[in-house]
Amino acid sequence: MVYDTDHLINSPYELNCFFEEIDALEHAKEYQQFFNWHEAVPISEMLNELKQLQRNLLLEPNYSRTSEPDLSLKKNNIMNLNNLEDLKDEMKRLGFKDKLISEMEEHMKNNVPEFKLHDIAKATKGQVDLTLHFKQSGQSEFYYFNKFEVTHNQGKTLQEGQKYVVVTQPEEAGKQNLIKSFLNTEEAISFFKKQTGNSELAIGKGDNNKDLVASKTMVANMENGKVNYVNKEFQRTYYANPISQTFWVEKGRGFKAEQAVNLIQGRSVYRDDMMNLSGEPYKAWVKLDFEKGKDRFQNYSTNQFHDPQYGFDLNKVLDRFNIKELEDPAKRVLLEDSLKNGNRPFVTTEKDGQPMKLFIEAVPRYSQINMYAENGKPEKREQFLKEPAMSATQTKDKGKEQELEQRQGMRV
Repeated sequence: MVYDTDHLINSPYELNCFFEEIDALEHAKEYQQFFNWHEAVPISEMLNELKQLQRNLLLEPNYSRTSEPDLSLKKNNIMNLNNLEDLKDEMKRLGFKDKLISEMEEHMKNNVPEFKLHDIAKATKGQVDLTLHFKQSGQSEFYYFNKFEVTHNQGKTLQEGQKYVVVTQPEEAGKQNLIKSFLNTEEAISFFKKQTGNSELAIGKGDNNKDLVASKTMVANMENGKVNYVNKEFQRTYYANPISQTFWVEKGRGFKAEQAVNLIQGRSVYRDDMMNLSGEPYKAWVKLDFEKGKDRFQNYSTNQFHDPQYGFDLNKVLDRFNIKELEDPAKRVLLEDSLKNGNRPFVTTEKDGQPMKLFIEAVPRYSQINMYAENGKPEKREQFLKEPAMSATQTKDKGKEQELEQRQGMRV
């Protein structure tokens, strides 16, 4: 039987019954939400618990109802392998690394009821921290992965194998230092700021605290609860307010990790599996609206440019430019896929008769692509057109026409 644990059961229509346990678990998973937590329990166990509760109420009038019955499907804390297999598939479809999938499996084996996984991705400026949230059902061994967060920090980035480490001296003599490591920049800085004695925020390299401490380089220091030093190269990271967004996923469907990393950096991504409130599918380019500010869920809304209604055809736009990779059909497919995921792929073009490498980025709002030199400096796209560029007036008029964008706020 499956029911919503966040609401009182007021009628039999709020209970869903199944002959097979696997069908019940699948139904609970399908309708699972953090604020409408569905549980699957054996009817016999629920009836036994209700009968026991009835006996307790009859024999002990002062019996406390706060002692909640255990309607659990957990059996000796054994990990459900079907659940593990499903989550592995979901993680792969969303583009998360094998390392994270292995960490998830380890937490599930240890029956950790709720846990987070962390990863970092290099950004055009700084780095993007990823935090994945997992929660186990209170009534079964099933785990659910419903959301992940991305946070863009534009300051100093961690190198491969590096981690943050906070070393805090104990208040009582004779005790060992408190050592805690982090991969997530915001969590590391937040933990360091909460210390009240003598503490040090550093960057080290290694898989354990001993190696991290041995290789650490201090980036901030605290004495008697007051920060008295922040490394000059780390100041932007330490004092800046990072930009974050939560992305909700369902059974491996939603924005992929790569797309989320690019969205938080202000770029646009293409989705061909969107669905409106009426359940109708559609395709669109999506961009976070940083100008509008966050909604009540602390998320940015999105600007959407529907395909084909909005009129941005990436294929046709690319054909206007002298880009060598477009000559090879296989490379063209890879290039377009990369742009649709919000990346800035590296391409070869010509300038003054000489080959030149550029980064390019899709800009659906203006039905264009932007171009950048290897050092990140913007380049005028007109100089790379196959045909003479339009006049400034024509370009301006075209831009005004494309300002008639479709805006649709949504939670992602």
